Amino acid sequence: MWLFMAILSAFFAGITSILAKCGIKKTDSDIATAIRTAVVLLFACIMVGITGSAKTLPAISPKSLLFLLLSGIATGASWICYFKALSLGDINKVVPIDKSSTILSVLLAILLFKETGQLLVRLAGVVVLAAGIFLMVEKKENVEQKSDGRWLFYAILSAIFAALTTILAKIGISGVESNLGTAIRTAVVLVMAWLIVFLKGKHTKIAETTKKELALISFSGLATGASWLCYYYAIQNGIVSVVVPIDKLSILVTVLFSRLVFGERLSRKASLGLMLMVCGTLIMAIWS
Repeated sequence: MWLFMAILSAFFAGITSILAKCGIKKTDSDIATAIRTAVVLLFACIMVGITGSAKTLPAISPKSLLFLLLSGIATGASWICYFKALSLGDINKVVPIDKSSTILSVLLAILLFKETGQLLVRLAGVVVLAAGIFLMVEKKENVEQKSDGRWLFYAILSAIFAALTTILAKIGISGVESNLGTAIRTAVVLVMAWLIVFLKGKHTKIAETTKKELALISFSGLATGASWLCYYYAIQNGIVSVVVPIDKLSILVTVLFSRLVFGERLSRKASLGLMLMVCGTLIMAIWS
């Protein structure tokens, strides 16, 4: 069941990217993120109400609550560092480092959760996955090379926080109903997202969001919420070092819909990278 939920998580995550690309043209990215996170929290709370898991809130141990809160903080910190790195450096250098969080998550899961079954097979999968990730990043002409080296510091922090998000959530969600755990974590992310909007003085631009983009952002939030709910169910009941790379296969959904909706095609290099990512994931999912 957890494997199926991991696949569903990847599907909804891929849909999220497409909806975001369709709808966010004029809306500021920080505002869109804050609105989308609010929708995710609403969706998670509805699921909590349907499942009746709210009554288990008093039973959550202080340890689980602490790690769920830390997971939410790590997510917010990752977003902040990622966009800071993009503002300082070349996107073609920032993105590969940020995506390396997948590899770090798998390695941390092996070390911390003793997921050492078929260790050599998993490490081989990590290597193949890593090669695919870096090949997927297209080299583009650099318009303006920035000499500020701080981008590397922030990009590395972004990857570390993204990896910690999964690890902390795995610890925190143990013994906690997955819908409730997702809601708690999302509430922390929501506070951080809106805090960023107000600290940057962008709250005055919220009214400029069109109804069409607001609708698409909301649908993107619903897809994100569905992805997160499936994802945290999967890591709660499954093997983290397998769930994480499967979740990253959301890129397959994104590539497919990008071809159908936007007519975008992958280069030979990117296509090879995509094949390697799929192969690396299948190695860990099937033979681990």
